[in-house]
Amino acid sequence: MAFSSFDNGGGRGRGRARGGPALSEINVTPFVDVLLVLLIIFMLTAHVMESGIEIDVPTVKTTKDTTKDLPVVTITKTGEVYLGDKEINLNLLAGTVRKRYASAPTVYIRADRLTPFDTVAQVLAELGAAKIGVSVVTKPEDTTGRRR
Repeated sequence: MAFSSFDNGGGRGRGRARGGPALSEINVTPFVDVLLVLLIIFMLTAHVMESGIEIDVPTVKTTKDTTKDLPVVTITKTGEVYLGDKEINLNLLAGTVRKRYASAPTVYIRADRLTPFDTVAQVLAELGAAKIGVSVVTKPEDTTGRRR
């Protein structure tokens, strides 16, 4: 699209009737407004992306970061077992993991630090009997000396 920089005298045509040539600058204010709204939405929903079940995992000196998309088994402090965000029967756990995540060699276990070890041991035994690898989710120790 071309802009005319002269006035043809009749007041008609592509140029402005009075004043200088047409503005050819892009107004970025609406663009910035949209970006700020998207940023706020992202900030409000980012904490929900981790998982919907509140678990306080134990802290250890070393942790391993991974970006693999593997199944997560969550055990609450009251002993409920979840696969992803849905509660599951312990006896159906291995079969469901094999069915939903056929290509996943490992399952992550997230257990609250106050979970009785009996429930954790039952989940480990069930997955071990099905020859499914298990990794435990932990968080790194705070080495700065600050307490939560």
